[in-house]
Amino acid sequence: MDNYKYQVIVDWVKDKIASEDLKQNDRFLTEKQLCEIHGVSRQTVRQALTRLESENVIVRVRGSGTFVGGRSVVPTVQQNKGSIGVISTYFSDYIFPHIVTGIESVLNNSGCSMQLAITHNQVFEETQALENMLAGGVQGLIVEPSKSALPNPNMELYAQLRRNGTPLVFFNAKYPWADFPYVAMDDEAAGRIVTDYLFECGHNKIAGIFALDDIQGHKRYSGYMKSCLQHGVSDSERNVMWFSTSERNDIFSFGKDKLLTLMRGKTAVVCYNDKMAVKLLALCRESGIKVPDDISVVGIDDSRYASICEVPLTTVRHPHKKLGEAAANTLLEMIDKRNIVPESKIFTPELIVRNSVAVI
Repeated sequence: MDNYKYQVIVDWVKDKIASEDLKQNDRFLTEKQLCEIHGVSRQTVRQALTRLESENVIVRVRGSGTFVGGRSVVPTVQQNKGSIGVISTYFSDYIFPHIVTGIESVLNNSGCSMQLAITHNQVFEETQALENMLAGGVQGLIVEPSKSALPNPNMELYAQLRRNGTPLVFFNAKYPWADFPYVAMDDEAAGRIVTDYLFECGHNKIAGIFALDDIQGHKRYSGYMKSCLQHGVSDSERNVMWFSTSERNDIFSFGKDKLLTLMRGKTAVVCYNDKMAVKLLALCRESGIKVPDDISVVGIDDSRYASICEVPLTTVRHPHKKLGEAAANTLLEMIDKRNIVPESKIFTPELIVRNSVAVI
């Protein structure tokens, strides 16, 4: 995956130099700027710059910066069928590299190049990414929405894309007001499946922790609530804690007491995703709460964290790479058949049972 990350940067730099018609000795972006744009470490950026320097695409001058080298760079769009813009909220870890790998493999096989931008789940960064890619002449866009459950100032920009006939596919989620197709896991089913499993194991005092600013959090909450109601528990909304994704780490420090209060008297907790579940495992350990003896914990996504953490997590599997492939195939279909809008594709998650749930 590290090789893939640095190759993405290599290709992106070449495309940027060509598309902006930068000349030899023009100043180029700094290491820090490239790290922020691509959401990767300095080591990965330096690996890419070393490769580019060896090809004389760029030149680094100690104490002065990075400059365009002497090699003529032909725009990728002249070498293949076109360039596709991919906008993701994150990239460096969790399920996101697998999704992007799936997108990239399909685009490569079709003769298309990929321009990748990372928004860090910030709407203003999504605006910049959309505007930059459109200015660069991409043939279509594959976008993961930022803060998809909140009002979005980019509504008019997306409406303009619709009027201009720009093919676009959302992945992981879609804005409720947008009418573009999307490819996602069935997040409501994910919340329901893990909660159903807890009830099957004898639990009926089940807390939930969900993201409030991403639509996935709302849908996973909906699945949790539907399972609770189906099993005769009508007051489960009292047992739910909401968090903002930008402040997700704070609740395990400043909000620790609130979390411990939430778990008091409960036998199980449904977490928004595996990342939150792993953090909850750590809080339980620090607080002398044994998992699953004292409380059971489930996650969602079956990320790499789920199987290697201190108590392997029961979770549901996200289709990540297949989802990325489906998003790319859907966009290519839109490009090939301009008058046809493909149907959205929703993947049903699979329950993965491990050691974090006790039978009571």
